[in-house]
Amino acid sequence: QVQLVESGGGLVQAGGSLRLSCAASVSDFSINYMGWYRQAPGKQRELVAYIHRSGYTVYADSVKGRFTISRDNAKNTVYLQMNSLKPEDTADYYCTSGKVGPTAYWGQGTQVTVSS
Repeated sequence: QVQLVESGGGLVQAGGSLRLSCAASVSDFSINYMGWYRQAPGKQRELVAYIHRSGYTVYADSVKGRFTISRDNAKNTVYLQMNSLKPEDTADYYCTSGKVGPTAYWGQGTQVTVSS
């Protein structure tokens, strides 16, 4: 079992930046994928980005060029640097991880609110 603990959410004005962090509770070399999903009020949960242990990344089109995902394999920690934030980025952001894909384990979520 893997527990994920997110931090770094909050309230920011449009155009601002936030950095989310997520630490896995155990040192597990089977955590090949780590990522971030988000769910806005009244909308379905969607992929934001994920990163493989090798450094391979995938981003949603809506965040390309604005968000950067990175990870520290030694610390089993993943980061999401969010720049040029827009009101439509307002959502609960969930950290995820897994061995064969990024969605086996989920964190509790952290709220991000972008004011216009």
